[in-house]
Amino acid sequence: MWNLLSLDARNRKNAVIPNEVRNLSPSLQDRSSVGRTLKGRSFNSGILLRIYGALAPEESVGFPILILLALVLSASLLAHAAQKKSSGSVLVSDKGKFKVLLDGNIIGHEEFEITPSGGNWTAKATTHLSPAGSPPTVVTGNLTLQSNGEPIAYEWSSQSDKTSGAHIVFTNGVAKMTVQLQAARAFEQDLTFNSPLIAVLDDNLYYQYAVLARIYDWNRRGTQTFPVLVPQELLPGTITVDWAGAVSAEGKTYEGLKVTTSDLEVILYLDPNHRLMRLEVPSSKAAIVRE
Repeated sequence: MWNLLSLDARNRKNAVIPNEVRNLSPSLQDRSSVGRTLKGRSFNSGILLRIYGALAPEESVGFPILILLALVLSASLLAHAAQKKSSGSVLVSDKGKFKVLLDGNIIGHEEFEITPSGGNWTAKATTHLSPAGSPPTVVTGNLTLQSNGEPIAYEWSSQSDKTSGAHIVFTNGVAKMTVQLQAARAFEQDLTFNSPLIAVLDDNLYYQYAVLARIYDWNRRGTQTFPVLVPQELLPGTITVDWAGAVSAEGKTYEGLKVTTSDLEVILYLDPNHRLMRLEVPSSKAAIVRE
């Protein structure tokens, strides 16, 4: 399968890599971990009733209406606070489309959506690629996450000249995979990580870098290391994410994150709300740009 941005570290003897992307397959470092803690806030619903009670005596005709308004407003604020807490302090809804460029030429598109689903989150996308000299490829990925960004489950499929796919369940830092590679027989494999907060960064599915930008601790900033899984390569490893300050592209200024492995650097361009607007791999002249 053709890969524009691959984090594969293994020099597989039987792997066939197109010449134009031979330099896009870097190695990863050894596994390590980083954790994070989320804190919630409570709301005192009695404050509004005390305020309205001070404004009008009980015998006032308008007092029952004020009480009703206070209860409605209090319930609304409580619901908003609960929704904010349940939606998670790291993930926010997002939907959009990226164009995929190689050396300035558009070779594909990705449509993605990140939405709350019950008490968890769903992040999914479909990427269509038509690189010169390679058959068209369609890749889909569906990632289920906890509100703090920890993965719960992941499914991917890739359709080109052959079809492959896998289903992965994450439990306490263990990824249990059922893999179907092309026409081969399905098999199972487990991978163990030192932390349940695993970054899933799959080949040709760029929206997952938008998720990575959310699990990065913006309050702490600085250098942060995450265990990472590249599902299509069956590959675990680590990545380092650094705050890059202000970065510019095409006359616009963004807040930047630098994602690195032992021999790959990816720059994420984020808007003031930390939405992924652009992704660049300088060494390969590849760019992923939000439309």
